[in-house]
Amino acid sequence: MGQNKLKKFADIDTYKCVLQYPYARLEAEGFPYRGSWRENFFHSLKPIVVELGCGRGEYTVELAREDKERLYIGIDRKGARIWGGATIAEREGYTNVAFLRTDINLLERFFAPGEVDELWITFPDPQMNKTRARLVSSMAFSLYKKILRSNGRIHLKTDSPFLYAYAKSLLQVNEIPVILDTADLYGDGGEVLKQIPDIQTQFERQWLSRGKSIKYLSWYLPTDRLSPFIEPAEEPDHDDYHSAPRGYQPTKGGVIPNS
Repeated sequence: MGQNKLKKFADIDTYKCVLQYPYARLEAEGFPYRGSWRENFFHSLKPIVVELGCGRGEYTVELAREDKERLYIGIDRKGARIWGGATIAEREGYTNVAFLRTDINLLERFFAPGEVDELWITFPDPQMNKTRARLVSSMAFSLYKKILRSNGRIHLKTDSPFLYAYAKSLLQVNEIPVILDTADLYGDGGEVLKQIPDIQTQFERQWLSRGKSIKYLSWYLPTDRLSPFIEPAEEPDHDDYHSAPRGYQPTKGGVIPNS
């Protein structure tokens, strides 16, 4: 392991805004804030918004900076990624943001039923060959249903035409109405952009500069649904999606540090 990564791990061990609970620790200790994030961690009764797969924490930090009326929690399983956003949060003294290092599949071990008000899913790997690994799927909906408040809202932002088309099919087959929908957020999606936080990450700007469009969908998940969520009968054609290049560093707003 490189010295830079070791330093990041050492840093986040000291950050008050970072909670690290890999499976072994969770099994041994449990999680002290499940059901009491507001009262015992944030000391605030404001709504809780969770970003899944937050990566370097850029989006979580920007949301927290722009909106002091909500509590933001970024989740990712890699501490070296979380370090960037967490460093900004610590340096600037944000009291409405936290980062949780764990596996997303363990969500219900960290949040009680109805404890989360909204979910953001920003630029996830579309997992074109692994439906069960997608952060948007019938299986994922069944997980989110366990922690979201009644009809809690989910936001999806993606540059993958495949994931965008799949998500729309998934919502349709499960008879879940779409709240907002645009295939080109920064092109013909002006009306949608007025209704959501205007945050454009370096990752987005990279793809926009290469002629890709950013897609956005949001919907309310029916948490009182009794029947299981189902998958569409067919999947869209695969696209040419690939993850951000190695070494990419987000740089919007509070600059994500390099080291």
